[in-house]
Amino acid sequence: MKKKVILGGLSVLAVIIVIALVAATFYFYQIACIRSNKPTAQVAKDSPNYSLVEKFDQLEKTDKTIEQDGLKLKAWYVPAAQKTDKTVIVVHGFRSDKEAMRQYGELFHELGYNVLMPDNRGHGSSEGKYITYGQKDKEDVISWAKLIGKENPASKISLFGLSMGAATVMMASGQADLPVNVQNIIEDCGYSSVWDEVTYQAKSGYKIPAFPLVYGVSLMNKIRQGWFFQEAKSTDALAKDKLPILMIHGGNDTYVPTRMLDINYKAVKAGTPKEKLLVPGAAHAMSFETNPSLYRKTVADFMAKYNPIQ
Repeated sequence: MKKKVILGGLSVLAVIIVIALVAATFYFYQIACIRSNKPTAQVAKDSPNYSLVEKFDQLEKTDKTIEQDGLKLKAWYVPAAQKTDKTVIVVHGFRSDKEAMRQYGELFHELGYNVLMPDNRGHGSSEGKYITYGQKDKEDVISWAKLIGKENPASKISLFGLSMGAATVMMASGQADLPVNVQNIIEDCGYSSVWDEVTYQAKSGYKIPAFPLVYGVSLMNKIRQGWFFQEAKSTDALAKDKLPILMIHGGNDTYVPTRMLDINYKAVKAGTPKEKLLVPGAAHAMSFETNPSLYRKTVADFMAKYNPIQ
């Protein structure tokens, strides 16, 4: 009798644990992978780069649209002040939007480039329920590059991404269908893989080990989106990358840890031109605002070398 009571108690406990784990999986999947329409943080008015935002707001913008996987994706296109065939695609980060990238749009505009600034799927004015951490976004960036090439076959394109956008352009770098008119890549504070970043966030932000919860969230993502977190790796793409790449990271980045800069840098295909910039004291996605002059010069020099305005 006593044994039955114990077994019954253990069975109830096991059911409770399973229910709690399933509930936690749904909760964290909502946080990690489901679109939110809350207002996106923008560049603060006391930022040293806020003047760039104000200048960008005065520029003429054209809305562009592509369709991917049945989703309508939106972007701003800003032509250069002087006509050119050179264009930079500027890709935003996690739970952000194109408006939050205005300082970067203005940077490249001042350097003489056309600028295309998309809203990733599941963000901003683009459609989509899910956040894909670059796994699907890389295909969208390739489609944007193809659109630019279709509209102007003489186009020479650079890819720039911040945080999740940085991982996106790195993942795009290794794709066989990346258009030949893409010349170079700049990534700022991108993660080495989705699995590395999500498990790091679980541990640092919630004190949760990878097993079993993160594995459960990854499984749910496989069911809903068709891919496990372990499949989306910037490093795998970089191992195939033949395009010159500039990697930037903040020295005090605790969101995408600074160590990922070296992981990504070492992963780049042997023989591919590569450069890196570590900005001392910069927090996540704050390198440009921490040292605007160094950031601008590094980016300008890299662009002049690998996709120059003629």
